[in-house]
Amino acid sequence: MKTAIVVDDEEKSRITLSTFLKKYCPTIQVVAQADGVVSAEEAFHQHAPEVIFLDIEMNDGTGFDVIERLKGKAFEVIFVTAYNQYALQAFRYSAIDYLLKPINPEELIQAVAKLSDEGRIDQIEKKLEALLINRNALHKIAIPSMDGIRLEEVANIIYCESDNYYTHIHLKSGEKLLVSKTLKEYDQMLCDEGFFRIHQKFLVKLSEIKAYSKSDGGYVTLNDGTNLTVSRRKKDELIGLITA
Repeated sequence: MKTAIVVDDEEKSRITLSTFLKKYCPTIQVVAQADGVVSAEEAFHQHAPEVIFLDIEMNDGTGFDVIERLKGKAFEVIFVTAYNQYALQAFRYSAIDYLLKPINPEELIQAVAKLSDEGRIDQIEKKLEALLINRNALHKIAIPSMDGIRLEEVANIIYCESDNYYTHIHLKSGEKLLVSKTLKEYDQMLCDEGFFRIHQKFLVKLSEIKAYSKSDGGYVTLNDGTNLTVSRRKKDELIGLITA
């Protein structure tokens, strides 16, 4: 069983989540509740919970402030928040789980189930580090690897290549990372960061495209000389993007 604290400035939300955890997640024991940044820090030092269920916007600050104050401490976190597209992107970049309000019990069960698979403390710390880096601008992405979690500058990614349920991430250094996530997931993360899916197999950073050729059905040449096929249905949209 893992101990947890619930942090939210709305009492009703705290009670609902605590009730759901007791009913649907018997492996979680809520040892305290907090209504803001200061009280969350106090509750953490008093109870040393293994998990924090954390709201983003609170009366005396944000969930990011809580993470900042507890930097260096060992804990896992699941954000519970109303819809905020930027914050969701920061969570995705950092490989940190989140739940949207109103809470869906099935999604809560799934998020809690992942906690037991988290692994080493240093991996958790890297995720939290990435979250703090990305709190104001999306710079680094947390990439799960065989050895744990790797933080990589988004600027270093040239393109991503689908391999069924895996993705190969190609870096400017020539290194290729194999990740156990689908290309669709990286498309969702990177589509607002200058990346475009030119084919079901390829997600490319537009600034890395050196040329487009109509021959052989259509393909792009990247700055490093790599040629990648462009699907017919993506051709016109791609040309519009690179000639804008």
